[in-house]
Amino acid sequence: MGYLNDLLRELGISKVKLAKYLGVSRQMIYNYLDMDDINKWPTDKKVLLFNLLGVKTAEQISEIKITTDYIDEVEMRLSSLENTNKYVSGSDLLVGFDNKNKEIFLGICDLLKEYMDEDSKVGEYFHHYLQAMQNTKELKYILGYIAKETGFVKPMEFVFNEEEQFIFESIMHSAMILYRSGKASKNKLAESHRRFVSEIEQKQEDKLSRTMELNSIKNQALKELGYTEINEHNAGEVFAKIAEIQSRKSAFKRDLETV
Repeated sequence: MGYLNDLLRELGISKVKLAKYLGVSRQMIYNYLDMDDINKWPTDKKVLLFNLLGVKTAEQISEIKITTDYIDEVEMRLSSLENTNKYVSGSDLLVGFDNKNKEIFLGICDLLKEYMDEDSKVGEYFHHYLQAMQNTKELKYILGYIAKETGFVKPMEFVFNEEEQFIFESIMHSAMILYRSGKASKNKLAESHRRFVSEIEQKQEDKLSRTMELNSIKNQALKELGYTEINEHNAGEVFAKIAEIQSRKSAFKRDLETV
């Protein structure tokens, strides 16, 4: 059954996606794939799999040749036969999405769930990645590089800032060549990694200092206004006072610098 697992992997069909297509649980898919013979599968599930792969017997599966046309054919069959009810009408998560983006979004959810079942850190790090992408444009370039490097996107496609993306991809390619060459040892890069850690720790300290400063200004604003907390009734007034205090502090610092 190993060849079937390899085939599904090359076709980009996750166990979650196959489970939805066959109408069974993901655990049942694992049970099916652990069997030593596809003919031991329930007849209806076996027929569905044969239809998806475009074969009539289990023996023909091992003769399948993976080509771009074949992948497209399987994807079309999968898309046309999947339960269209998965797009729940009125779902807040899918509002505003066209069918293509719904497919992408749900595909991300399927894959992420599968990876998180194996390692919850994948989901945590992916969440942080998306959070950081709002303020770090280079993270989009990383997505573009990976999509190209793995063959999903044409190498000369630039959907973000073309010049910056071009430069970033060139640097990334050089770095990956060095990484895969085996010449980049831990000992040689120890100093570089130390600077990496030091910069991150400094950013965290700056963030903590800024948070403490903002809390101090907030408390000062509340005190000057005679309030004990921020609520919906006084929020506008408090935020205006915070801005005023920050302006006073900035002016005071400028005066000190000119002395």
